[in-house]
Amino acid sequence: MLPVFNDPKLLDTALTHRSALNEPSSGTSSITSNERLEFLGDAVLELIVTRYLFEHHPDEPEGMLTAYRSALVRTETLAEVAKELSLGSKLYLSKGEEAGGGRSNIGLLADTFEALVGAVYLDQGLEKTSELIKTYLLPKLEKIKSKRLYKDAKSLLQEIVQAKGLSTPEYLLIDEKGPDHEKEFKVSVTIDGKNYGVGAGSSKQIAQQAAAAQALQLFEKES
Repeated sequence: MLPVFNDPKLLDTALTHRSALNEPSSGTSSITSNERLEFLGDAVLELIVTRYLFEHHPDEPEGMLTAYRSALVRTETLAEVAKELSLGSKLYLSKGEEAGGGRSNIGLLADTFEALVGAVYLDQGLEKTSELIKTYLLPKLEKIKSKRLYKDAKSLLQEIVQAKGLSTPEYLLIDEKGPDHEKEFKVSVTIDGKNYGVGAGSSKQIAQQAAAAQALQLFEKES
């Protein structure tokens, strides 16, 4: 459930993708996109997660804390939280962006959650923002630790396929669209000729990680 805002305009802005600004039918009342809030939310999110890890894992070395934090704030994890909050259905998008799968795009969902964090911080301060993150994001740390997801998805997938005696995953760029400043890449991952997942993102690297994350989910179901 989304927080109740003192200033509802902040929530509207947090949910406004830049594609919606030039399309009156999108329904947004905001005159700006959520990009600046995303920038702020990214910093606030990192501060809250860092402090939590510092206080609750006093015996862990810096390197492990960094790995945990990276896993918590990576695109796939934030997109998972965004889905739990149903942010995709609440987004203001252009018709073109929506038709292109914008409401389920993990990069876009992760960015929206960061924008929401920034909006809550401006509206209600650090304590309320911490409550939001502790409620929806930090509980995912236990799974991250138990599944060793503090390693990046590609590295973990490589370890799993090696352990199973399978060939090295191959990542294939299957689509690339959008202007240079707003590219979206789609990548598939195959193992021994079988397609294990497709991922999308604003860079080839992000798309590869998303594809690897899908493959990991498939391996988890098979095990």
